Amino acid sequence: MKVIGITGSPRAGGNTDTLLKALLEGGAASEGVETEAVSLRDYTIAPCTGCERCRKDLTCTRFYDGMHLLYPKIEEADGIILGSPTYNYNITPPEMKAFIDRLYPPYYRFTGVRPGPYSSFFTSLGRKALVFSVAEQTKPAERGFVIEAMQRPLEALGFEVTDTLPAEGYFEKRAIAGDSAVQERAREAGRRFARGLI
Repeated sequence: MKVIGITGSPRAGGNTDTLLKALLEGGAASEGVETEAVSLRDYTIAPCTGCERCRKDLTCTRFYDGMHLLYPKIEEADGIILGSPTYNYNITPPEMKAFIDRLYPPYYRFTGVRPGPYSSFFTSLGRKALVFSVAEQTKPAERGFVIEAMQRPLEALGFEVTDTLPAEGYFEKRAIAGDSAVQERAREAGRRFARGLI
């Protein structure tokens, strides 16, 4: 079994990275699951232009970029973890949003009629996902749509989102590293997620 963890934070070594590390290394890996961490800031991902070539080509042929390196990793993983800091009530715009939009080309299958029904490459594969967010504010309402902005596209792709992990009240770099309670929450969530894959 393999879990890929993907962070949409532009800040290396910050709170989102720290929480992902707890989910993977302290959590999923302790259950014997192979894990890999991916930072979207290390990849150049062009935003989708809506050219619709992918409906015919079944992959993105408008751009050849970092997503073509990530597609095989996503397909090989039994579980996926997505995490983003909160940027004005939402996910990070160039990193996580571009990544999610570019999942459209290779994985959705459409009929010829628009808008028409669609299916997904992952629908019958039993893939699972966990999503998490980090916010500076302490009120859940000020987290905005971060969890939903990752959860709903994954569900549409055929993933079962088995858990969500919002973390509020963290801004200074690696502030989460000093909070043993939230780190243990993340480790337990990672272990639970891994056990659900086996």
